[in-house]
Amino acid sequence: MEVEEYLGRSRLYRRLRSGPHGQLVERYAARLVEERLVRHGTWRCLNVVGGLLSWIAGRRYKLADLEEQVVERYLRHRDGRQSIQPGDRAALKRWLSVLREDGAITPLVLPPLTPHERIFKEFDAYLRSERGLAPRSIVRHLPVIRRFLHEVCSGGAGDLCKISQEDVIRYIERHARDWSPKTGKAMCWSLRAFLRYLHHRGLNARPLADCVPSMRRWKLATLPTYLSAAQVRKALDGCDRETVMGRRDYAILLLLAKLGLRADEVATLTLDDVDWRASEILVRAKGRQRARMPIPPDVGAAIVAYLRNGRPKSSCRRLFVRTLAPHVGFASGCAITMIAKAALDRVGIEGCAHRGAHIFRHSLATELLRSGATLSEIGQLLRHESHDTTRIYAKVDIDALRTLSLPWPGGVQ
Repeated sequence: MEVEEYLGRSRLYRRLRSGPHGQLVERYAARLVEERLVRHGTWRCLNVVGGLLSWIAGRRYKLADLEEQVVERYLRHRDGRQSIQPGDRAALKRWLSVLREDGAITPLVLPPLTPHERIFKEFDAYLRSERGLAPRSIVRHLPVIRRFLHEVCSGGAGDLCKISQEDVIRYIERHARDWSPKTGKAMCWSLRAFLRYLHHRGLNARPLADCVPSMRRWKLATLPTYLSAAQVRKALDGCDRETVMGRRDYAILLLLAKLGLRADEVATLTLDDVDWRASEILVRAKGRQRARMPIPPDVGAAIVAYLRNGRPKSSCRRLFVRTLAPHVGFASGCAITMIAKAALDRVGIEGCAHRGAHIFRHSLATELLRSGATLSEIGQLLRHESHDTTRIYAKVDIDALRTLSLPWPGGVQ
């Protein structure tokens, strides 16, 4: 049943609309329709808002008194009588938003930023505007800076000028072994960028970035984790294509397995990126690069099946959207990684060191190599910026490497 049809029949909605806040309830219902909540979700939202209105009336609150703290008190009261569902807070947050848009309650006043938070905000803007970093890259650097400032500069922004080379070196020595070589190298990159920013802004007169060491990380030191062709097929076959979610996840997994797309690349695909006439798809790759890739017939068929019989109605232009309302695109590639992990768990594929979306990319490269493709061809398909990235796959073809090995002198004893 569509939400509009449900609202037309709902006695709960009619009761709330005929109450003292009827116009606000109508605006709230319009928000639910706009976000395309399912029938049960709409009922749940109206139910929890109706409960809040009854609760404030019984305690002689005025509607204008509503704010986040009052809502929390109501939720504690509600929790003592019935269980709080995951969407209850979101439902009341929507309600407060509608009230603020109407001017029925005071605007939300955010607390002033702490000195450190102000530094994070300015550093974030610097990385975006002057360094050209993508938001998902910036997010990875801020926790490093937050920890660094907490240990080295706990006094706030006024102490930034006091940070010395000894402080930086001691911090790195304390934490260099906390992470893997790859993560440690990323930590040094983040610190170097932040210290360079402090010097650039005149917040510290010392060129502290110069004292951040370069951590060694041997190239090609590890083997990529991959699935066999049979395991990839098993993961694909595990999707229930009789369901909406199954059709969506099947199309996503095919893009990972047949085109070797990264999780973020799948998450950011839009309806406009698919050129059906040319049988191509536009991929937004790392480093703001763009690439047009051919759509294999089975991948195209899976996307069509999802668009025709699976994708919810939504104003969002993302190719893949959430199955539950609001039907919007995924915030990041993390959701694609979770879909890949769930697919492996569903069919009992275990023993993999890495179980995210990237394992399908590794598997494609390995299968292509064993089928006779050159490393250069694989690098072009996967859009590697460096040949070194592709060369790692040369180590996974154990059968081919065995033919190059020398026999053990004297044979096996």
